[in-house]
Amino acid sequence: MLITGLICGILLGFVMQRGRFCLTGGFRDMYIAKDNRMFYALLIAIAVQSVGVFALIQFGVFEFSAGAFPWLAVIVGSFIFGIGIVLAGGCATGTWYRAGEGLLGSWIALFGYMAMSAIMKSGPLMPVNTSIQSVQLGSNSISETTGIPTWIFIVVLVTIVAAIVIRELKKPKVFIPQMKPKRTGLSHLLFEKRWHPFFTATLVGIIAILAWPLSVATGRIGGLGITTPSANILQFLVTGDQTLINWGVFLVLGIFLGSFIAAKASREFRFRMPDAKTGITSFIGGNVMGFGASLAGGCSIGNGLVMTAMMTWQGWVALLFMILGTWTASYFVFVRPRIKKTVASATTVTTA
Repeated sequence: MLITGLICGILLGFVMQRGRFCLTGGFRDMYIAKDNRMFYALLIAIAVQSVGVFALIQFGVFEFSAGAFPWLAVIVGSFIFGIGIVLAGGCATGTWYRAGEGLLGSWIALFGYMAMSAIMKSGPLMPVNTSIQSVQLGSNSISETTGIPTWIFIVVLVTIVAAIVIRELKKPKVFIPQMKPKRTGLSHLLFEKRWHPFFTATLVGIIAILAWPLSVATGRIGGLGITTPSANILQFLVTGDQTLINWGVFLVLGIFLGSFIAAKASREFRFRMPDAKTGITSFIGGNVMGFGASLAGGCSIGNGLVMTAMMTWQGWVALLFMILGTWTASYFVFVRPRIKKTVASATTVTTA
């Protein structure tokens, strides 16, 4: 049954690579370019998954308990994670699928991410991780806290998302010149045609739904998850403990493989070596990302996509602080240097 994790991961990696489903770029563009399309795409994926998963729960396919809400760890960890993904050049899942494209900077970031996640979960920093996560509120479920049925929140979310989609699709289309198609039929649609982010998000949401029963069938109660499985891979390589190889490990390996297949088939795969500065920044970013995701109990997928769909405080609070962390890092990495350069140029002109 573990092979279903690999299949699910291949589908996810393929879809994310072809659809360029990058949450780091999406969060960053909200601030820098005032472009919210990728954030809207994330909301679509959350809504699709939420409807599907709670329908499965309603029919008794599996049970889900939101548990307690480690609010301090979620806030601090998610903010740090948001900073890390800007430095690393991609979130946890984005790093896996971009590594599958041959981007060696993502390999470097991925190693840092895996290493720090392992250190936080079972290494020297585990006491720090456990201590901060022990600061909790009683219930993580928004429904239990408010006394409002979960389906009410789902209906509200779906309504909001539907309104956003209708509004966005009604906007005048911007003409983007494209090269004459070299392929026809299904090959053109899969490997050449530009995928709409909303279509990609719908597929991601469907795959996220499938992940739940497939994972539960192996005894792992959860959906898509990246951080713990990534740490498990490194822990297994060091200790040889076969119990660390679970459905989640096959999932993340599948993401890499699915992205590789998509990149090769679309002729986008090529090894790209970063310069020394980018490589160092990617490694630092990967470590920061691993620290934050481990502390927060999830990354942009585990918290930002899955726990939001499960209508938990952890998911929505994490999503908010991830975005704030991304915006903070984007200011110092992209905006501030541009301002300094503009001021310096103006000063030079004035002096001349």
